[in-house]
Amino acid sequence: MDKEAYKIHIVGAGISGLIAATVLEQNGFKPTLIEATDSVGGRVKTDLVDGYQLDHGFQVLLTAYPAAQKYLDFEALDLQKFLPGASIFKNGSQNIIGDPLRDASLLFSTLFSGIGNLSDKFKILNLNTRLKKKTLTDVFAEKEMSTKSYLINLGFSSRMIDDFFTPFFSGIFLENKLETSSRMFEFVYKMFGEGYAALPKSGIEAIPKQLAQNLKNTTFKYDAQVISVKEGEIAFSDTNTLESDFTIVTTKANDLIPNLKNQSTEWKSCDTLYFETKKRTIKKPLIGLVPEPGSLINNIFFHTSLETNTRGDSELLSVTIVENHNLTDEILVESVQKELKDLCNIDSCKFIKHYKIPMALPKLNDIQYEMSPSETRLTETIFLAGDTQLNGSLNAAMISGERAALGVIETLSNTITS
Repeated sequence: MDKEAYKIHIVGAGISGLIAATVLEQNGFKPTLIEATDSVGGRVKTDLVDGYQLDHGFQVLLTAYPAAQKYLDFEALDLQKFLPGASIFKNGSQNIIGDPLRDASLLFSTLFSGIGNLSDKFKILNLNTRLKKKTLTDVFAEKEMSTKSYLINLGFSSRMIDDFFTPFFSGIFLENKLETSSRMFEFVYKMFGEGYAALPKSGIEAIPKQLAQNLKNTTFKYDAQVISVKEGEIAFSDTNTLESDFTIVTTKANDLIPNLKNQSTEWKSCDTLYFETKKRTIKKPLIGLVPEPGSLINNIFFHTSLETNTRGDSELLSVTIVENHNLTDEILVESVQKELKDLCNIDSCKFIKHYKIPMALPKLNDIQYEMSPSETRLTETIFLAGDTQLNGSLNAAMISGERAALGVIETLSNTITS
């Protein structure tokens, strides 16, 4: 059979699905992407509200991600880089800490910040050096422990852990006890050290949009709610069915595939709230951290400290909350506004939008960096992709999408030659 004649369907037009389609196209196939919503991106979306670009949650691209370097055109994305550091709000003052070896403007503020002690700062330099020499294969081969235990074992002071590592990595891991695997800590820390955190000038959704625009032989089927995937068949909520030679599932597979019903993935949630403010209390493009025990706010960022394609009349501030809470939307907004005033000296905040993100990151044990194409194969014709297969990162979403597509291609090659 001619390659183009195979009916290959990808369920979910998020990052994994788009990469799977890219790899299939590169190998001469014409896949179909099936998406429940009206656009690509999955969890990577941007809205335009009051002239401001609002990403669905505070997300960044780490430019050192190997898969991102392979599949994205950074120049076309017009990436705006964060400074390698953070601004920490503690005891009514703001302390800036960063990597002075990468940005000299952070040297004095880091040396004289009240965050951690001198020994901590040497330990950070040692950690940077050690992880630069370590391969990603080595990182993911390490014995897993909690990130908190890992940092304690390295000898960091409790002050350094509480004031910097906990709020910074809680915002990345979306949990505030640093229970996340030390493998994930080393991976993310290494990626921060070897590149930059960045945002496309038009918001995070520019990433899936670029991937979609590069697809020339893929059919997009939007507003199509898949309810089950079986060998050779995809069923939709409107009772229609579709014949499929191969199906790659990049969404919640346990909801669609009967024999996975008992294998649901746990998810970490978060809230992101956007406000308009008259001025920026953090002048440079730095993430703001709030290490205050019991506070709702974990981290803040002034998106208008970076260049954006569109912007409203004032400054745009995002607030990320990883703490579980049972507050109504109204009380949450009021509580956050009070904390911004009391802890960060930010007042006159006009609330813009609240994103509740129940499935922000998968909660995984025994996280991996890599998988073989054959490992993505669930049955003769069904393959699984998505960051749930490896680790909660954009890089993992890309790798799993690539591997699932290669799994289909490998299976077809074996069928043709046998």
